Amino acid sequence: MKHLLFLLPLLLFTLACKAQAQVQLPPNFHKLELTVDGVARTGIVYAPPTAREKPAPVVFVFHGHGGNALQVGRSFAMFRHWPEAISVHLQGLNTPGRLTDPEGKKPGWQSGPGDQGDRDLKLFDAVMANLKDTYKVDTKRIFSTGHSNGGGFTYLLWQQRPDVFCAMAPSAAAAARLGAGAAFKPKPAMHIAGTQDPLVKYAWQEVMMAKVKQFNGCEAEGKPWATDCTLFPSKTGTPFIAFIHQGTHTFPPEAPPLIAKFFKEQAAAVK
Repeated sequence: MKHLLFLLPLLLFTLACKAQAQVQLPPNFHKLELTVDGVARTGIVYAPPTAREKPAPVVFVFHGHGGNALQVGRSFAMFRHWPEAISVHLQGLNTPGRLTDPEGKKPGWQSGPGDQGDRDLKLFDAVMANLKDTYKVDTKRIFSTGHSNGGGFTYLLWQQRPDVFCAMAPSAAAAARLGAGAAFKPKPAMHIAGTQDPLVKYAWQEVMMAKVKQFNGCEAEGKPWATDCTLFPSKTGTPFIAFIHQGTHTFPPEAPPLIAKFFKEQAAAVK
């Protein structure tokens, strides 16, 4: 009996691993496999059936530290909220965390330019090239969102690849560097923050949001846009939405449809 009790957790873990390996992707999803600088990289891509004939927007969705592509695809579910857009969910590699996991035993994304040899920026470039070869990509309507470390990587993409994107929507994150050399090109943005976040402190995120409003040229007074969301208009066409909820570091379930709404509005505004 003792032997059985000892073996049971191992058996359950083995079955769980097999189940994950054998997961069947839904229709219009496929696994993306690329080699970047000699390293195998993967992801999961949803593409509408018309994406090979008709220009389609693209939404990149980045998981947090310790997460995975399948998990973030389910939690953000852009394919449900914006089925006309291609949604890309890439898989991070084991990465030392800035706030947790200093030994880098869990997957994540580089936090600043030059980190890990810019492996994730190179991955992004390779994926963009692959998408353009495979589909009719609407290059004026490319977006990025992500939670925690994935939100931080969204900020990094904003800094390092500003001309690629139409709008950004980081969650529970801040840019790794806000000093000299960390300039942002004005761009429509939504930031999702929990006032009780114990990991990425709300005070840090307040500083980040103030910076975004400043370089986006936003008006000082905001106006309601949706529940818990305040819109700060900009005369330059780069509005900012502060989505402030009363939760912790957990990604709020009400966020995905609001992110999709915001992205659709910015897509419609592009000339």
